[in-house]
Amino acid sequence: MKMLKLIIAIMILISSTACNKDNNNETVKKSSGNQLEMFSWWTGGGEANGLSKMFEMYSSENKNIEIINSAVSGGAGSNAKTVLKTRIMGGDPPDSFQIHAGMEIYSWVEADKLENIDNLFEDEGWEDNFPKDLLDILKIDGHYYSVPVNIHRSNVLWYNKKIFEENNIEVPKNMDEFFSISKQLKSKDIIPIALGDNGHWVDVHTFESLLLSELGYEGYNGLWDGKTKWDDKKVTKSLENFSKLTDYINEDHSSLSWDQAAQMIIDGKAAMTIMGDWADGFFKSKDFTDFGWAPTPGTDGVFLMLSDSFAIPKDCKNKDNALKWLKLCGSTEGQDAFNPLKGSIPARIDAGNGDYDEYLKSTMNDWSSDKISPSMAHGAAALEGWVTEFTDIVGGFVTTKKVDDTQKQLIKLSEKYIK
Repeated sequence: MKMLKLIIAIMILISSTACNKDNNNETVKKSSGNQLEMFSWWTGGGEANGLSKMFEMYSSENKNIEIINSAVSGGAGSNAKTVLKTRIMGGDPPDSFQIHAGMEIYSWVEADKLENIDNLFEDEGWEDNFPKDLLDILKIDGHYYSVPVNIHRSNVLWYNKKIFEENNIEVPKNMDEFFSISKQLKSKDIIPIALGDNGHWVDVHTFESLLLSELGYEGYNGLWDGKTKWDDKKVTKSLENFSKLTDYINEDHSSLSWDQAAQMIIDGKAAMTIMGDWADGFFKSKDFTDFGWAPTPGTDGVFLMLSDSFAIPKDCKNKDNALKWLKLCGSTEGQDAFNPLKGSIPARIDAGNGDYDEYLKSTMNDWSSDKISPSMAHGAAALEGWVTEFTDIVGGFVTTKKVDDTQKQLIKLSEKYIK
């Protein structure tokens, strides 16, 4: 099993080197020892504001270090990951880079491209500050390789309050109610569900909520370790629900990004969207307050989680400066400054005293009481190779709507990664 994972990891990394190295951000400079090159996909809205705040804090403590922001735009890091792999495999790594906590890290570890930061966790006492469930997700073969800066929730339904009030709509608690109000809204020429799936990660993001809704906590979690089989009738039902959902989305969905879909909620052009809680940060960055939220229908009581973290690649130019960055990411002060702007909650159990809004406070409560499931779309549940192929299959399904063929592909894919 371990050898198979190693082969997969190496294939994933090597395949990316076909990309032209000229795609790298033009701001990258040769290090003079007083720089920190930061690589992420945070380029807009609340995420960019949160990152900027962290840069300010870092610079105030390290006045002689120049920060080079090599962010690459693209939802969920779809574009950034391609550029990053090209750079690292080409011997030009940044000093630190954003990565989803969980199985997304595995391929980098197997390819021996990440610094082990066990000593940093010990020195900073982080095993006493992060929840055990999160620490278990962070560990790869018993070691730490990244520092979590936040926790996000994937399974959130956002809606325009004004549209709901004007049409006497109650927040849907299950899929039957969800489709009932979608039908009602469509009959009034209102787009029920805004979807921006340019790049298709949003398709997986949406589908994982539908899987959780139908399979429940144990059934959904079992998909990733083989306890739940992909030929299960509830997987079939989830695909049928996804097909039905696409009857109520905007026609231009394939040309829009997630934030452009969220903008439709702000503009009153659509009633609902299924998106992670970074939408909260986006809404706030646009001074939009007339929005409501709820767990995706049928998923109340389960927190579909992901975590943004930062790692240090081997052979980076400024390791000491990168370690200072990771210390800030893992600190109470850093997390309480970053997360209210990003639209996420702190990973630390002793944080949460910043300027958090009503939504984020409610999310912190849910995090402490709900059952926790890992996100497939955002690297927590499965190996990156599985996520990549899964995304291609689910993205194609939005066009074909072939339930039987798609389920057969998902079954075959799971057999490739679950042994």
